Amino acid sequence: MKGNVWVYRKTGGKIGSQGGKVVLLTTTGRKTGLTRTTPLMGIPDGDRILVAASAGGDQKHPGWYHNLTANPEVAVERGREVFEMSARTAGPDERPALWSKFVEKNKAFAKYETRTDREIPVVILEPRE
Repeated sequence: MKGNVWVYRKTGGKIGSQGGKVVLLTTTGRKTGLTRTTPLMGIPDGDRILVAASAGGDQKHPGWYHNLTANPEVAVERGREVFEMSARTAGPDERPALWSKFVEKNKAFAKYETRTDREIPVVILEPRE
């Protein structure tokens, strides 16, 4: 994964962004306090960006999700731009419509949901005020 992040940054997202779908999410480790950067599919939604804590349908939430629930202040890189954002998990009234955007963009998300008993969180990244 570090190699993917390096290539993305070196090329400004021209390589490694899968046609502009991938963003780099940087969180602060809840235990270590160190920054962690993860490439994720990001869906623009107005001034927000949506990401899903799918972990490919694993039974556990990914580490980055635990990090941002502990510290919701994150950075998001799209191409060469960096955005300071706040993260929150979509509520039960928001999630169905937002989740459908992931399935529309990439059918693999529908498979992820069948592989796990957990509800895959949809995370809303909003500009910091």
